[in-house]
Amino acid sequence: MAKHLEGKVAIVTGGAGGMGSWICKTFAAQGATVIVADTGADVEGRMGMDPSRVDTVVADIEKAGGTAISSIGDVANMDYAESLIRLALDTYGKLDILVCAHGILRERMIFNMTEDEWDEVVRVHLKGCFAMTKFASIYWRQSKLGGRLIYFTSSAGIRGGSGQPNYSAAHAGKIGLMLSCANALGRYGVTANAISPGAATRMTDRGRNAAAGGTLSATAAGTAMDPYNVIPPIVYLASDKGADITGRVVGATGYKITMWREPQWEASIYSETPTWNIDTLFETMPTTLGAGNWPPTPPQFP
Repeated sequence: MAKHLEGKVAIVTGGAGGMGSWICKTFAAQGATVIVADTGADVEGRMGMDPSRVDTVVADIEKAGGTAISSIGDVANMDYAESLIRLALDTYGKLDILVCAHGILRERMIFNMTEDEWDEVVRVHLKGCFAMTKFASIYWRQSKLGGRLIYFTSSAGIRGGSGQPNYSAAHAGKIGLMLSCANALGRYGVTANAISPGAATRMTDRGRNAAAGGTLSATAAGTAMDPYNVIPPIVYLASDKGADITGRVVGATGYKITMWREPQWEASIYSETPTWNIDTLFETMPTTLGAGNWPPTPPQFP
């Protein structure tokens, strides 16, 4: 089997999670040296630091003949984020790949959500990506050796989740941050993309999905909801072959890989005068942009 990440150095945040552990193990099997970074906390991020799960991932990689080290800390803390990038540079002399797979989930309807539930989810998800990317980008800008930046987003960030206002906002923010980084860092050979996964992990074992009878992670192996199904496109984006893909959201659900298109103008109406007259707009909108079936679907030709 070809090793598509031979010689690469990767940091994977959230590396002890259901998805993150698969990324770490597969990256190592593909030839990368991996820094497994995590707090080891529960899915709500409430149980503090626990190195045992992180150390288990490292031990599994080493047992399989790969190279990995662990790092325990909060990636949304600026000092820790900087130290994590420094760990890669001091230990291995470079950083090729940063995968931000960390995150927590605290579900609540918007009218019941507490300030802490909002702040902590946005802090962990979005600030965690910012902090890690800031220090990785300093190295990539100075070295001019290129790099691969991969975030995790969600369908909640693309379309919104009714009981996940904090989670949805954070994941939508990641897409904006990713697009900004794709624009800013491309000149240094860095690609930036986001993965929107669909799989059974600890996050789907609780909350709204569990209440709806969602697939449990314990029974997902070998099924369409197996987290491993998400990993192959991540390996591709992290590899040299992935150099031509940047600024995209890539979906990976079951046995299907999709490419999302960012929001675009679907239709337009124009005023014949320099500014729209409010009464004219009220007359025009119901039969144009405000109409559910407008513009009409273009005819399909054989």
